[in-house]
Amino acid sequence: MDKNSNWALSLHIPVMIILQISFLILFAVFTRYDQSEAYRNQYENAEGVGSKVLAHGTINTSYAMFQDVHVMIFVGFGFLMTFLKKYGLSAVSLNMLCSALAIQWGILVHGFLHPSYDICAANVTTSAAEELSAQSDVLYNNNCTPNFPWIDISLGTMIDAEFAVAAILISFGVILGTSSPLQLILMTLIEIVLFNVNKIIGRDILGAVDAGDTIFVHMFAAYFGIAMSRVLYDKNAATSDKAGTTTTSDLFSMVGTIFMWMFWPSFNAVAAADGDAKMRALINTYLSLCACVMSSFAASALVNSKRKFSMEHIQNATLAGGIAVGAVADMV
Repeated sequence: MDKNSNWALSLHIPVMIILQISFLILFAVFTRYDQSEAYRNQYENAEGVGSKVLAHGTINTSYAMFQDVHVMIFVGFGFLMTFLKKYGLSAVSLNMLCSALAIQWGILVHGFLHPSYDICAANVTTSAAEELSAQSDVLYNNNCTPNFPWIDISLGTMIDAEFAVAAILISFGVILGTSSPLQLILMTLIEIVLFNVNKIIGRDILGAVDAGDTIFVHMFAAYFGIAMSRVLYDKNAATSDKAGTTTTSDLFSMVGTIFMWMFWPSFNAVAAADGDAKMRALINTYLSLCACVMSSFAASALVNSKRKFSMEHIQNATLAGGIAVGAVADMV
């Protein structure tokens, strides 16, 4: 058999097909549009009356920031990973694969851990049922299924999924060039589950506040990536000449850095409370990033024997300001 057609090296192909079919089935069975925003209704809400008003307000408030985070994930992280001279195309393409997988799996896992149940009103009139639902902040549903664990999808769900993807891509950066597509798929499936469990422990049980997800995304992903690098350690890969950089690879990586740097205020502010908290998160992150750039360039030249800037430092350290201030960006 031709070694190029060896299925032992192509297991990621059937795995991806099976996973996508499984996702289609799970989404068809368990997910639905958010009842308050994506289904037409005339209930009172924070924006006024009716789903049209509420959805319009949510889109105006959060969709632009969601798009900023989306660009960070697919363009920022993708090009940031191109610093290795032999893995540029792999970095961008596998970044896209892991992101698409993590978004779908992240929505399902988060939904299963935070299911939505209908509250049904038995043997009462529709008006009485609607009054009951208003008292409990749950919309009355004519097709009521009180024991079924629905996964409601809204813009907030999509934002949560993007944060989960960021954790995956940070860990991906640690093992870039040493992992196969199948290993990355398995890593994504496992890390998404642990990521959500960690958030439940930190936020729901311990009550930690982390608007920019410095703790639950960046720290968790960094430690998970270190663990993965230990599991997948290969001495030959560590000493390979493919691990070096070139001027071109550094240039493309800097493009990713600039995209990340530009949109990081949105990353830290999108999950903050509307109003002054969101504004503080934007301002604090913006200023922190500026200060970090100055410090990074100065420190890079200071520790270099030739007093030159190191691109490896600039590509990564200039983003540290956004990470460092993330947990308290909306409180300072």
